[in-house]
This record gives sequence, C-alpha cells and structure tokens, in this order.
Amino acid sequence: MDAVFDRATVRAHRNRAAARFADHDFLIRAAGERLAERVADQERPFPRALDVGCHDGLMAELLAGHVGELVQTDHSPAMAKLAQARGGNVAVMDEELVPFAEHSFDLVVSALSLHWVNDLPGSLSQLRRCIRPGGMIVASLFGVDTLRELRDAFLVAEAELTNGASPRVSPFVDVRDAGDLLGRAGFVRQVADTEAITVTYANPLKLLADLRGMGETNALRNRENAHLSRAVLARAMTEYVERFANPDGRVRATFEIVTLTAWAP
Repeated sequence: MDAVFDRATVRAHRNRAAARFADHDFLIRAAGERLAERVADQERPFPRALDVGCHDGLMAELLAGHVGELVQTDHSPAMAKLAQARGGNVAVMDEELVPFAEHSFDLVVSALSLHWVNDLPGSLSQLRRCIRPGGMIVASLFGVDTLRELRDAFLVAEAELTNGASPRVSPFVDVRDAGDLLGRAGFVRQVADTEAITVTYANPLKLLADLRGMGETNALRNRENAHLSRAVLARAMTEYVERFANPDGRVRATFEIVTLTAWAP
C-alpha cells in the first residue's frame, strides 16, 4: 500500500503543537468525552486499558473510575512527555507499529489520532490482537466532511490562479466504510456513527492557527509539490469569507467526528 501520510511530519507537527496544546484541545476533549461515555455505558470493569494517541493525557482524566491500569501511548515524544507529567503510564509508540503482546488489554481507546495512519485496517488488526477476547475498542477519527469549507475555498482559489488543485486537506474516512474497516480487522458487533461539530471563527486564519495548535496541519507525502503561494492563500481566505460567513461575520468550520465501537471475538 502506498503511504498517503508522512509519519515523520505527523510526529513533528504534534511535537510542535505540544507547547501550547491546552489552548487548542477543544476537539480532542469533545471526542474524548464521547468515548468516555461509551466506556461508562458498558457498566463492566476494564482492568487494563490502552490509550492510542493520548495527546497530553486527557483521556486518563476522563476515564478515571472506569478503568484500572491505563497505558498511554503517543507518536510524539513531546506529547508523551505532557501525559507523563500528569502522572500517567506513558510510552512513545507509532500507531502503525503496535508492540504489545496478544491479549494484553481489556479496552482500547483512541481520540482523534487514527486518521493519520496510512494502513488503518492494518493498525486496527494489530490493536484487535492485543485485546482480550470479549474486550472492546472505542475510537474516534475525523470523517470525510471535516474541513469541507476549507477544502472548497482552496479548490476555487487554485482553479482561478493556478489552473489546478493541490492536496491541502487530508482525505478522511467515510462513516459508510468505517464499519467494514472494523470487520476487516477482525472485530465483531461493530458500530460506526458520526456527529458534525460546527465551530465559528473571527476569520479563516484563526482556523488555520487552531489546526496548527492541534497538530493537525498538512502531512500528506506529496505536499512538497503543493507550494502554497501568498496569492493562493489570500484568495482562498477571501473565498472562505464570501461563501461560509454567518450573518454576524464569523466563519464556520465543520469537523465530522466518526466514532467506532466494536468487540474482540
């Protein structure tokens, strides 16, 4: 499988974002709260759990009282350091290379990290192997409608100024395919659902700053061939305001959160 994402760049973006991550973590918190609710609804013990892509360790706070031992991992050493500072059991781990032994955990959670994985079925298969029989995975990742306004604005700007289009926004998973991905990975009783969260900003540049602060900027492998000129950026920002501004002048941005729930057979 050809790699879509440059994993070293994903790590670098998260390392950079760690310094002020708490100022931009609202989406990760929203997704994490939804995952914690799914876990709490089970009304059963999860003695040992794994948090994949833990960011600054927020899930440990949200899962307190619902799990026993929680092992947290992140691809970014800087993020892992933040989680460690909160008192967590933390390791640096690439989500594409899961090192844990078979049947190590009763529960796996992941809040908005797996959309940067090149081989999502492969990563899910590795996670399924490390879940004990009857154990659960609950994970969220960005869906296909995420940042559709930004994508459209850049398409218009580049069509006008360069007679082409360059990759600016990551390809995200379609909820209609997400359940099949879980099945391919060997999970059963799989459920995939979606929720759109609309965020408003004073201007589109504030959105770009938030994406940078979350570590969610462009990490596509072919981005080197997509130099962003000032003219294209300015035209895209103008297009964004013209098409996606609310009556109060603030612009809206859509984030689609796909939540996956399934069980190890």
